Amino acid sequence: MQSQIKQIHQQLVSKQISCVDLVQQKLDLLKQNSHNSVNALLDTDALERAQAVDAKIAKGETIGLLEGIPFGVKDVFMLQGTITTASSDFLKQYKSAYTASAIQKLLDAGAIPVAKENCDSFGHGSSNENTIFGPVSNAQDQGLVAGGSSGGSAVNVAKDYTVFSIGGDTGGSVRQPAGYNGVYGLKPTYGRISRYGLMAYASSTDCVGPLAKSIEDIRIVLNAISGKDVKDQTTYESTDIDETTLESASSVKTVGYFKNLLENDAMDPSIKADFISALEKIKAKGIEVKELDFMDADALVSTYYILAMAETASNLSRLDGTNYGNRIEAENLIETYAVTRSENFSEESKRRIVGGNQVLSQGFSDEIYLKSLAIRDKLSADFEGFYNDVDIILSPVTPGLPPKIGDSLKDPLAMYLSDAFTVGFSLGQLPTLTVPKGTATGIQITAAKTDDERVLQFAHLLEETL
Repeated sequence: MQSQIKQIHQQLVSKQISCVDLVQQKLDLLKQNSHNSVNALLDTDALERAQAVDAKIAKGETIGLLEGIPFGVKDVFMLQGTITTASSDFLKQYKSAYTASAIQKLLDAGAIPVAKENCDSFGHGSSNENTIFGPVSNAQDQGLVAGGSSGGSAVNVAKDYTVFSIGGDTGGSVRQPAGYNGVYGLKPTYGRISRYGLMAYASSTDCVGPLAKSIEDIRIVLNAISGKDVKDQTTYESTDIDETTLESASSVKTVGYFKNLLENDAMDPSIKADFISALEKIKAKGIEVKELDFMDADALVSTYYILAMAETASNLSRLDGTNYGNRIEAENLIETYAVTRSENFSEESKRRIVGGNQVLSQGFSDEIYLKSLAIRDKLSADFEGFYNDVDIILSPVTPGLPPKIGDSLKDPLAMYLSDAFTVGFSLGQLPTLTVPKGTATGIQITAAKTDDERVLQFAHLLEETL
C-alpha cells in the first residue's frame, strides 16, 4: 500500500487539503466510531497545532514530512497536560506532568496527536477487554476482540481514524492486535526507541512500536522516534533506514521457521495451512526454507509470564494512592493501601501482581524466578545460533483466530497461550514485524538484534510474494 504519510504531505503542500480540515475529519471519525477505541480526544490542542501548520504553508514555508500528520497515542504514554489513565481506575484522573521521549520526537517533527487510545489496563491483556472504558471491538468484525493490549491503536489505524498510532509491545501487544485487525505493527529491537514516559509493565521487554497501513509509514515513524536518549540508559544510537535500501533486492537467502510450534494443539488448522502455503511460495522465489527446533510453546509462555509478572509486581508497587492515583481512605494506613489497590486494579492486573509477588517470594524465587532467568539466557543463546543458519525467522502471529468478546475473560489461561508466537521474540529482544499477509492474522518477520532494516526489507518481498 502507498504511504499515507507521503500522500497527505503532498496534499498539504499543494493545498489540496488544509491541515485543520484533515485533523477535524479524523476527530469526527474518532468521536463517532463504534469500536470504542478512544479514551480521550485531544481536539483543542490538535486543532491549534493544525492551524499553525496551515499558517506555515500559507507563508510559503517548508514543512517536514510528518508535519501536520494526525496520529494516535496508546493511553500508557505520558503526554504533558493530558489525562493518562492506562485504562485503569487507579489513574483515571492522572494528568501527565511530562511527555514521553518517543511522543516528544513526533511533536518536534510536527506530527499531531489526536487521541489517547483504549488499551488493556497497564498493558495487562491480549484482548483489550481489561479496561475501565469497555472492550474495543475488532475493526473487521465487531463481535470479536481487537486484540491487546494495543487494541485501540490497531483499530484506529485499520479504520483510518489515525494515519498511524504509537503502541507499546511487551509480549506481543503491538504485533498481535495488528494481526487481528489487518495492519502492520512493529516491535523494534529492544532499546532502539526510548521507553522514557511509557508506563512500565515488564521493563526488560517493554518496547515502543508504531502501527500503520504500510511498510513505508512504519519506516518513516521508526526513523523519527529511534535513537539514544539520556533518560533511558537501555537505548542505543541507530542509523536511519533508507527508503532505497528497502526497495532494493532482499539480502535474505535463508528463512527459518519453528516446526514444533505449528504442532501446538491450540493451532488453528486454517492458520497452519496458510502459513505452510506461504513458505512454499517463498521457496518458489529461490529462498531456502529451514526447519528449526524451538522451545515448547507452553514452557515459552510460562517463562515469559513468570518474568513479566515479577516485573509488573515490582513496577506497580509504587501505585498505592499516596503519591499519585485514586486514593480510597480506610480506618488506618495499612487498610488504606489494601483497599486502594484492591479497588483500583483490574482483576487481570491483580492476578499478575499476586503471581509476580509469589514467584519473587522467599522459597519460590530460587525455584521459579531464577530458573526462568536462566531459561531466558539460554533462549538468547539459541537465537544467536539460529541466526548463524538463517537470515530471517517467519512465524504466524497467533495460533488462533480472534475470539469473541467475553470469551477471554472466562479463560485467562487461553488468553496467555494466544501469545505463544510473540513472547519468545520479546524475551530475545529481537526486532519483529507483523505483516497483514499470508494468514488470517498475518505473518511475523523476525531478524537478529539491531537488524530492523532487514525485517522491513524482507517485508517488501513478502508483500510481493503473498
